[in-house]
Amino acid sequence: MDFNVKKLASDAGVFFTRAVQFTEEKLGQAEKTELDPHLDNLISRGDSTKNWTEKILRQTEVLLQPNPIDHTGARIEEFIYDKLDKKLPSRTTNAELLGQHMLEAAADFGPETPYGSTLITVGEYQKRLGSAEREFLQTSAANFLCPLRNFLEGDWRTISKERRILENRRLDLDICKARLKKAKQAEAKAAAAPDFQETRPRNYVLSASASALLSEEVDKAEHELRVAQTEFDRQAEVTRLLLEGISSTHLNHLRCLQDFAEAQATYYAQCHHYMQDLQRELSRSANAVGAPHSSSAAAVGPPAATAAAAPGQKPGTLSMEQVQLPVTGARKAKVLYDYDAHDGSELSLLADELITVYTVPGLDPDWLVGERGNDKGKVPVTYLELLS
Repeated sequence: MDFNVKKLASDAGVFFTRAVQFTEEKLGQAEKTELDPHLDNLISRGDSTKNWTEKILRQTEVLLQPNPIDHTGARIEEFIYDKLDKKLPSRTTNAELLGQHMLEAAADFGPETPYGSTLITVGEYQKRLGSAEREFLQTSAANFLCPLRNFLEGDWRTISKERRILENRRLDLDICKARLKKAKQAEAKAAAAPDFQETRPRNYVLSASASALLSEEVDKAEHELRVAQTEFDRQAEVTRLLLEGISSTHLNHLRCLQDFAEAQATYYAQCHHYMQDLQRELSRSANAVGAPHSSSAAAVGPPAATAAAAPGQKPGTLSMEQVQLPVTGARKAKVLYDYDAHDGSELSLLADELITVYTVPGLDPDWLVGERGNDKGKVPVTYLELLS
């Protein structure tokens, strides 16, 4: 391999002089050219954008993939598929794995058994939850994480590169300023203290030669300063244009943030809907086998008149645990969850509202009659908390 020794030596010399200038600036021994206030503000704004984008990106990745080990493995897999220019396969979520295990367990225990049939029901809904989670992860990655990562790995790298060049141009400019200042000082000193032996021909020639050299040195330093100033101004303009593009980046990230929030709302709404359906399925299954499915159902179960007497008690006498809601009595109840009525016989509910509930003869024990003003209809027991 051929090396350009002259270029290598030149680059080393430039690096050394820049390092000296930088060190003297830090020590307060050299003057530093200040950037334009507008450009300085743009640089500060760009740094803030970069820092907060990194933090938001990392924390969003943690939110979507809480396990650090899985997160690292996922990033490595994503990097490999990106380098191979292949589409990243969709990953099975934890909820889907849980649902699959439940279905396999149900097949082993027997799907016709109460436990097996319940495992099938819960397993299917776990798979639905997992499918919704996977869709949410894919949407968030495409619409939110990718734009943020593209800014950090693309636009910001370009901005950082141009800023480094600008800093080097500034150091070169200050080096030229210092060199010109020294040359002028030397020229002024020589002019202020002439050689008194100039009458001698030899000394006169040497003095004239030294003066010419100093004047030539000043001219050279002024030319280098003009070139350095031009390059610095040109690079400052390039950097300014790139940093002004941060405003467009903010608008793009704003749209991405809105998409992320919408995907999050859709995901949680789907999960809530699935869990409501699962509660109804479990309620029907528990009622079919005559088993209580929640403490709320036990609190408003069969009427007290039909309750069985405890061992050692006369029929018709009740213990404290057997006191139930009277058939004709009415009580206040607090709604725990939102509930959408499925037909005209049911009453829609909103979480945290208070309604009046009572039982009627022949009504399924999983249901009560609810009243809210002029509205009346059946309401599920599992969505209520009875108040004293």
